[in-house]
Amino acid sequence: MVVMSPEIKAMLIAIGSADVDQSLLPQKLTPSSSGPGAGLTSFFFRSGDHRVRLEINKNSSLKVKEDHGEVVILKEEVEIVRGEIEDALQHCPEQVYITLSERCIFDCKFCPVPKLNGKIKDEGEIVRMVEDALETGMLRAISITSGVAISPEEEVERVVALVRKLVKYEVPIGVSVYPTKNSSILLKDAGATEIKYNVETMDPDIFERVCGDLSLDYILKSLGEAVDIYGKNRVFSNFIIGLGETDEAVRDGVETLADIGVIPVLRAISKHPLRERDVKVFRPDADRLLRLAKMTREVLDKHGLRADFAQTMCLSCTGCDITPHRDI
Repeated sequence: MVVMSPEIKAMLIAIGSADVDQSLLPQKLTPSSSGPGAGLTSFFFRSGDHRVRLEINKNSSLKVKEDHGEVVILKEEVEIVRGEIEDALQHCPEQVYITLSERCIFDCKFCPVPKLNGKIKDEGEIVRMVEDALETGMLRAISITSGVAISPEEEVERVVALVRKLVKYEVPIGVSVYPTKNSSILLKDAGATEIKYNVETMDPDIFERVCGDLSLDYILKSLGEAVDIYGKNRVFSNFIIGLGETDEAVRDGVETLADIGVIPVLRAISKHPLRERDVKVFRPDADRLLRLAKMTREVLDKHGLRADFAQTMCLSCTGCDITPHRDI
């Protein structure tokens, strides 16, 4: 049996999608509702100690089939890896990962959310999602992310109220929002365990071009304040790879984040049809994904940070990234 290795996982992430036999998929599949992959439907595949999330695409070079009771991934009819397809509670296995507002007033050029004008979930709907997940016996964490429907302040206010409702389930709660002046302490007091403010890119020129509505300096300042409030290994930031940044810029950015106590999540860019005219993206190949992940682990080790201590959100799931201390 070919079990997934970091090298195999990197190759799968670099391709990013698979043509899968529909009979193998869980009955309940929901499209992503946040970030660059919003609106795209995917599934989770696990093999050995590694998990990967792949978009469903009939034109993909990867094919997923059943063979003697196991699930096998093929490339050009050659077996790559064997494992199993995992059930996702809500967006990912073992977590209810909820997007509160599926719309955003900001216009980051790689993100389709502003174009989708999605729904805004109410507390009752979210509580039902958590209750349904709880009944499976598989719930290990609750993670909340959100666009910005009206203003960052109003969004944080809604998330704070939601966290207060969800602490009764006694599982770790992670929150990913755009920061406000008091968001870190407000969310901590409400019961949040971990927090993520996304820098998106640490190249200032690229940031200005693709996230011109936001402030990189403010996000970095907010991340530093969050470390003081949440402590070591509890503050994260998504860092997109594939917007034209150099490896040197990635290393400098990872060093900057780690130096203030933040664990970066290096995320391969997803090309979205709604954004093809707005930004040119370069999906990283397997070699680059592995190289940057190994570099990130070296930097984290130097600063005494551990990605595998994370209890919520992306660092706990690992499906979309080569995660230091879990995959390598």
